[in-house]
Parts: sequence; structure tokens; C-alpha cells
Amino acid sequence: MNDPPVAGAFSATVEVDEVSKRFGDKVALNRVSFTIEPGKVLALLGPNGAGKTTIIRILTTLLAPDGGRARVAGLDVASEAASIRSLIGLAGQYAAVDELLTGRENLELVGLLYHLERSEYRRRAQNALERMSLTDAADSLVKTYSGGMRRRLDVAASLIGRPPVLFLDEPTTGLDPRTRNDLWAFIEELVSAGTTVLLTTQYMEEAEHLANDIVVLDLGHVVAKGTADQLKDRLGGDVLVVRVRDLADLDVAASIVEPFSDSPARLDADLRQLTLPVKGGAEVLLAAGRALDDSGVSLADVGIRRPSLDDVFLALTGHGVDTSSDVQELGERHG
Repeated sequence: MNDPPVAGAFSATVEVDEVSKRFGDKVALNRVSFTIEPGKVLALLGPNGAGKTTIIRILTTLLAPDGGRARVAGLDVASEAASIRSLIGLAGQYAAVDELLTGRENLELVGLLYHLERSEYRRRAQNALERMSLTDAADSLVKTYSGGMRRRLDVAASLIGRPPVLFLDEPTTGLDPRTRNDLWAFIEELVSAGTTVLLTTQYMEEAEHLANDIVVLDLGHVVAKGTADQLKDRLGGDVLVVRVRDLADLDVAASIVEPFSDSPARLDADLRQLTLPVKGGAEVLLAAGRALDDSGVSLADVGIRRPSLDDVFLALTGHGVDTSSDVQELGERHG
């Protein structure tokens, strides 16, 4: 069994120091810095265009930085790219599989490229097919696969070599909940064995479930770092949730409760609901409830909850996560 070296052999598996990147007059990354320790998961959060894919392309040696320095497994991405490529795995946003091979052949080919023994790469391919719910289609040509199946196969391919450093760029986008949970379990197993993971994701619950640390990017800048709890604590309070019976009352309710906060309310017309970061807990809840009642707004529900990562993201960037699949980052467009 020819497993690659364990990430824990290095003092700091991923180091990003003041990395910058421009595409013409567009700034993709502006002096971005962070570190991932061996055997840990770091999640990069940010809207599309924030720079997440660009930093992954730099760390996987697909793109050269314009400034700063980045090292993976102790190796410089600019001067030691070939050595880095033998130590990493990558699942990008778009499936990179050979449609003229079967799913199984794609995975076994990856194992062969990692110089695994035949019995071992066959075993790993079968395991990955099972994890990604692809066993029924394992021996069918990939050109017959749906887009979601190709995505699952691409993620499976990145896991075959069990590299010490794994880069996952929105790996669960488009996956059904069961397959997503299976992938989470697989990632956790790899991390427990020493693999270090850099993950970008649209899903706040994914970052909270998997990541030891989180870096929030917006417009190429790092706007926050920390654990999920540390980022939530930055809001310094709770979240007021108001759901109205009549959609026409939603804007009115927002104007009534916004004086209880230093931030604007976030409105969700589909849910007829607004959320607002507040301080004061139960006292604010009672005061807001009385004000809404006095105004004649018909309430379906009102309450207080702890902040979520989505609340943090909105507070830090001023907008929610853009989950549209047709928007590509600058790094993809110019890569």
C-alpha cells in the first residue's frame, strides 16, 4: 500500500503570506494571508468573485501570484510546483473527468498515476464509487453520466490518492443530501488520518460541520478569521426573527424593529420573515413585540436565536451568499 506521506510531517501545511493577484484592472486577491495547520480543515467563505477559486488555483500551482508568497507542505508554489503536485488532490468547481472512459476506469487511472499497486487502486476506486453512490454506473461510459454524476466522480477522483493536502472547491454543490453527508464522513476520516483540507463552500452548515477555522473573503480581501463560534461572537448578541402573516407588512415590520439594532434587517419575502442582529436578548424581544403589536402588524411568529454563520456572513460582507452556478470567479475566467 503506497499511501503518500502524512500532512502532519510538516510544521505548517499551507501558508499564504500577503498573496495578491490581478487580472487586468481587476483585483482578485489583495494581500491575503492565512495558515492551515497539519490535519486541520480551513473553510474559505465568500460570495462569487470574492477570490476563493483564485487562491485555490494559486495553491495548486495552476496560477502564479503577482505578489506575496505561498507554500504547500513546506514547498514554494512558484519555484517547487512539480513537487507540490505530487502531494495534493484537487476537486475544482467543474468536473474534470474523461468521458470516453467508464467511471471505474477514471478512478483506477488516477490510482495508477499515484503509483499505487493494482489491488490497492482497485480497492480505493470501489470504495470511492460506493461513497459517491456511483456503483450502479461504475462500468458505464462517463459520457452517459448526468452533470451531478460527473461532479460526484470528480470528487471521488480527488480522494483516490489520499493526498496529504486536499483542495476542495465547493465539492458538494449539486449533490443530494445523502451523498453530501457521505462525503462529509469521508473527509472527516481523511482528516483524522492526517490529511489537511482547504475547502470552499456555499453552505454555511458545511463550514460549521467540517472546518476547524474559517476565513471570510470579500472582494479579494480577508474580512474575518476564526472558528465558527468566534465569528458568531463578533456579532455581539442575538438575532431577532420576525415572521409576518401578510407579506405587505414585512417592510413595515422592518422599519419598526430596525431602531433596536445598529444593522439593517435582512428580509426574506418567500418566508415573509426578517432577521436582525440585536443586543439585549429577552428585553429586546419583548420591546420589539410590543412595538409591532402597537403598530397593528399581524405576526405569525417572533423570537430570539443565536447567530448563524449566515448572519455573520451578511454582517461582514453586507450581502448574502450568491449560490448561482453560472457566475465564475476571475480566476476561472482568466485561468
